[in-house]
Amino acid sequence: MVQSLVEPTTSGDISVPQELYVKAYRIMLLARVLDDKFASLYRAGKIHGGVFLSRGQEALSVAIGVALREGDVFAPLIRDLAGRLAFNEPILDGVRNYFGSTLGPMRGRDGNVHRGRPREGQLAMISHLGAMISVVNGTLFARRMKNIAGTVGVATCGDGATSTGSFHEALNQAAVERLPLVLVVADNQYAYSTPTSRQFACRSLVDRAVGYGISGCEVDGTDLAECLRVVGDAVVRARAGAGPQLVVAHLLRLCGHGEHDDASYIDPQQKSSPLGGDCLKLAEEFLRQQCWAGADTLAQWRNEALHKVEDAVATVQREPTPDPFTEVWSALATAHLGEGNA
Repeated sequence: MVQSLVEPTTSGDISVPQELYVKAYRIMLLARVLDDKFASLYRAGKIHGGVFLSRGQEALSVAIGVALREGDVFAPLIRDLAGRLAFNEPILDGVRNYFGSTLGPMRGRDGNVHRGRPREGQLAMISHLGAMISVVNGTLFARRMKNIAGTVGVATCGDGATSTGSFHEALNQAAVERLPLVLVVADNQYAYSTPTSRQFACRSLVDRAVGYGISGCEVDGTDLAECLRVVGDAVVRARAGAGPQLVVAHLLRLCGHGEHDDASYIDPQQKSSPLGGDCLKLAEEFLRQQCWAGADTLAQWRNEALHKVEDAVATVQREPTPDPFTEVWSALATAHLGEGNA
């Protein structure tokens, strides 16, 4: 019998192993501190381009990263910093990409959120509008052709992406081929500024799962324990050969679409509703209730996260950026095919 990472107790409450919960919380905390640093650097004019924060979606994202293992594939999007870190992305990767360092994974050549390490299973984002689902499908197909079994691919998207043709075509393909895909949808109530009431008429996006012939489940995206259980179960099912799994998380983006957006269109009633709960603060309260961490421990963890972020930023600020007069602007994988290199 397949068992999940997290199992419900007989009383109906969710019982989470302390070690797993603490690990996930500390990664969430690091992601929040790093996001806050990116936001302050952007406002100070130190970062060019867009800055997109994960605030409010860290619990969902980190649950993905901790459920995956070496050999799996993850296609994170603009609000998946916690998931990236949980899936072993070095903190320097994100900082280097935002500062355009030549030592980063994209060598200062691409946008702030378009980074990854494909050889290690972390795919670089092409677009957040459903495009990465088919990329994960392709990776899973390649592994099937190579007789590589036991791996899972996770793609994430927001509620707005579910209205695109890319979403439909890729999910339909995964369903027909019964790929070990887990598609996690962060229903954060807005596609940029368009509310869900203007996007779809079904009760919940999870209702679409039956139309594709796949399994679907919902989760409270503000509750770390729930996210760990539901996402963990979905990954286990996909790995066991149950076909694609659709996970729809209900939450609210606690910031604008990007730091350039004041989010004035968000309904104040939503902010004060359970959807608007801050997953990080709720996780801290859970830690206190379980007597897993007190005020001193929580403060110590925050200070450690702050030091990690400040050290990473200080390191990267001393690193070089591309020199437009000497850089060879060819694709890294095909540089050897350029003129004079044959």
